[in-house]
Amino acid sequence: MPSFIDTPGITPDFIGLNRSRAVGAGLDPFAYDRVTAGVPDLHGWPPVLAEAARAHLAAALRAEADGLRVTAAAEFRTAARWFHIATVLPHPDTDLLAALEAEADAATGRALALAEPDRAERVEGPGFAGWLRRPAGVTTPPVVLVAPGLDSSKEEFHVLADALLARGLAVAAFDGPGQGVCAATSAPEPAYHRVVGAVLDRLADAPGIDVGRAALVGMSLGGYYAAESAAHEPRLRAAVAVSGPHHLTWDELPPFVTDTLTRRCGSPDAARAFAASVDLRATAAQIPIPLLVVEGGTDVTPGVTTAAAAAEAAPHGELLLVPHGDHLLGNAQGDWLPHTADWLATRLRATRGS
Repeated sequence: MPSFIDTPGITPDFIGLNRSRAVGAGLDPFAYDRVTAGVPDLHGWPPVLAEAARAHLAAALRAEADGLRVTAAAEFRTAARWFHIATVLPHPDTDLLAALEAEADAATGRALALAEPDRAERVEGPGFAGWLRRPAGVTTPPVVLVAPGLDSSKEEFHVLADALLARGLAVAAFDGPGQGVCAATSAPEPAYHRVVGAVLDRLADAPGIDVGRAALVGMSLGGYYAAESAAHEPRLRAAVAVSGPHHLTWDELPPFVTDTLTRRCGSPDAARAFAASVDLRATAAQIPIPLLVVEGGTDVTPGVTTAAAAAEAAPHGELLLVPHGDHLLGNAQGDWLPHTADWLATRLRATRGS
């Protein structure tokens, strides 16, 4: 059987399926169509999208040199998005993917240095790296951690972070083991509460935020990470799982997922073991805090049981189902993102600070 990226005729389907994801990440849909029209096959996906990223990087540098800070920051952020979206497939050139994620991370840092020089700072530690952003004009805000999924990274969720910041919440978006800028040096961690605990330990040293009012949002596989962490990390006050799995059945998973897991985990056996560990059947009922599960009604992946079951089993679980939403609901942001951001803000403001 060919690898996923060598599947005959797969390129147009992959481009179509990832359009909503790219738009949800903040890329212009017309730019996406124009750039991906030049993708010859999936082996060519990373270099073609990286070329688009570097065009925005060059524009950012020109604007920065001319003192146009707002434009430069926006161009750096757009470059970061393109660099990351260039990596979202199980490509055999792992060194190339690692280099592109490093460029995405660096471009995000340059964007924040221009747009939020007094409110953003690097946060990193064992197994994670990301950025803490503080809302303007808010003293000691609560903080929301944002966890990516299997092949996503913090650069994919700037729109989510902006929605939370607009509601007076600080945001710590990070890459964990096997994710984003950390993927080159680590494998995915099913006991993700350990990663969340390390991030919270680091945030305890960051001035101007209230770690006693912390929440976690997880995207895609990160939705499982959010629910798992909600059951085991006592410092969390609320959690949100967006398009997350409840459990996985390896033999039914599509090649995109199994190939990606195998490359991220390092071997087929490690990938199978990881997939078997993604299971909330015994965990969801142990979640003591409010859990919001966000699902798209058209998000159907073989071998993946959605986290809707966790919303029913969790003592304080809620389900937000958007019937026309796809995976990560990039085609329906207005139907879930404002509600989710308000849900988090309301619950964190109701909790007692540290």
